[in-house]
Amino acid sequence: MPLKKDWDLVIIGGGITGTGILREAARMNLNVLLLEQNDFAWGTSSRSSKLVHGGLRYLKEGRFLLTRHSVVERERLIAEVPGLVDPLGFLMPIYSDHGAGRWLIKAGLTVYDLLAWKQQHQYFSREEFLNLVPYVLKKNLLGGFRFVDAQVDDARLVLRVLSEATQEGGTALNYTAAKEIVRDDNGYVTGLVVVDTESQETQTLKTRAIINASGAWAEQLHPSPQPGLHLRPLRGSHLIFPSQCIPVKEAVSFEHPEDRRPVFAIPWEGAVLFGTTDVDYDRELSQEPVITKQEAEYLMTAIHARFPDLNVKRSDCLSSIAGVRPVLSENKKDPSKESREHVVWIDKGLVTITGGKLTTFRRLAWDALKAVKPFLNTFSTLGKGHPVFSELDTSIQKPEAIEPADWRRLCGRYGNAIQTIIDQAPEDSLTMIPNTHTFWAELPFVAENEHIRHLSDLLLRRVRIGLLLKEGGKEYLDKIQTLCSPVLDWDADKWEHEKKDYISHWRQAYGVPF
Repeated sequence: MPLKKDWDLVIIGGGITGTGILREAARMNLNVLLLEQNDFAWGTSSRSSKLVHGGLRYLKEGRFLLTRHSVVERERLIAEVPGLVDPLGFLMPIYSDHGAGRWLIKAGLTVYDLLAWKQQHQYFSREEFLNLVPYVLKKNLLGGFRFVDAQVDDARLVLRVLSEATQEGGTALNYTAAKEIVRDDNGYVTGLVVVDTESQETQTLKTRAIINASGAWAEQLHPSPQPGLHLRPLRGSHLIFPSQCIPVKEAVSFEHPEDRRPVFAIPWEGAVLFGTTDVDYDRELSQEPVITKQEAEYLMTAIHARFPDLNVKRSDCLSSIAGVRPVLSENKKDPSKESREHVVWIDKGLVTITGGKLTTFRRLAWDALKAVKPFLNTFSTLGKGHPVFSELDTSIQKPEAIEPADWRRLCGRYGNAIQTIIDQAPEDSLTMIPNTHTFWAELPFVAENEHIRHLSDLLLRRVRIGLLLKEGGKEYLDKIQTLCSPVLDWDADKWEHEKKDYISHWRQAYGVPF
C-alpha cells in the first residue's frame, strides 16, 4: 500500500487456490489483485502432506470423476515442472490379520491405473517387499504393492505459480486483509476496504468482482447459501524426522493400529514426513494451528507398531506441522470420509470457491473465473489449455559445481529465475545447507524477491530449512543474517528482534509437544 484504486478483479486468499486464479486471470489481461492477510502459503498450502495425488481412497467412496480429474492434473504437473512435482513410489504392505486383502487392493489400483491410462502398480512377495522396506512390521506380512503418485514442495508450488502470475501482470500483496466488501443499493459489489495487517493503514479499492479463495476462512466473508452445508475445519498434523530414523527410500502407507486410518512415512527434502491426523479444529482460525500432544502420541504409536525394529524416539523428531483443511460437510461424517470436492457460491459480484484439493488447483481456478464472468467488463479464455508454467530457457547452463539432480530441483522451484540466483550467488553459497536440499544461494534471492516481512516467511515457506533442522535452524541464524542483510532493509535491532521472534514462534507452532 498505497495501491491504485481501480481493479477488474480482486482475489482474497494467497494459498494455492488464490494464486492459481491470479495466474489464469493475469494472462486473460485482467487488471487483477490478490490479497493475503498473512504470508503467501501461510495456511493449508504450506502445511499439507506434500503430495500431488489422484486420491486412491476416493475410489472407495465412489468418487471416480474427482479421482480422474486429480490423476490428469497430477500427470500434467509432473510434465510441466519436473524438480518441483516429481513421481513418488508408494509401498503398501498386505497382512493376513488386518487391513484390506490383496485382491481388493489390486482391484482399486487397477482402476487407479486405468484412470491414468498407464500401468503403474506391481505386487511383490513377502521376501521381495522386505528387500524394498526391510524395517516394516514382519509379523503376518504376506507381501505388498507398489504404486505411483507424486510429491511437491507445497509452499514453493504457491510461490512458483505466484511468480508466473506477476510476470504476466498480476499484482499480489501479503499481510493485507479484506476488511469490508462495499456494495451498492442493489447489493452488488462496488469495492473493497483493505488494511495492512501490521501498519493498520487502510484503503478503499474499486472493483465489481471479488473472488473469495480464503479456504477455511471462506464463510467469514460469505456464509454458505446451502442449508446444512458448511465448512468443517479439520486439522491434519505431521511429525518430521531425520531420514536415518525412518530410512525409507519411497513412501510407505499402512493402517494405524488403533482406528485403521491410513498413515504414511514419506521421504521429503532429505527428511521423513510422518502423518497424518484428521481431527476437528476447534480453535479460532486466527490462531496458528499446532499439533497437540494427543496427535503426536497417536503418530508415535503408529511408528512403533508398523516400524517396530527402528526404535524411533520422541527426541528424534525435528519438527511438526499442522494445517487446517477447508472441508465441506453436511452431516459431520467421520473426518476421513468427508468429501474433498469444492463448491462455488455466487452473490452479486462476490464469488466464493472453497473445498477442493491442492492437486486440482487449476480446475478450481477456471471454475471460479467462469462464475465471476458476468461481473467482468471483459472475459477471455486465453491460456485455458496452455501450461501453467513457463518453459525453461534452454540457454541457461548448469554450473559444474551443482549435481544434475540438484539442478533439476532448483529449476523446478524457480524456473528461469534460476539464472539470477546463479549470477548473484555470494561467494561459496552454491553449496547445500547441511542436512537439507537447500542451497545457501537461495536465501538472499528469495529474501530480495519474494515479499519477505519476517524471518519465519523466509525459513518456513520460501525455503523449508526451519522444518528440517533442529530448533528451526537456530545455529545458522547469524550466517543467514550475513547472507541476507545486503538485500533486506533491516537494521541490527530488527534482525535481533526477528531472530528472537522466530525461535519463539518455531517452538510454539513447529516444535513437538512432548
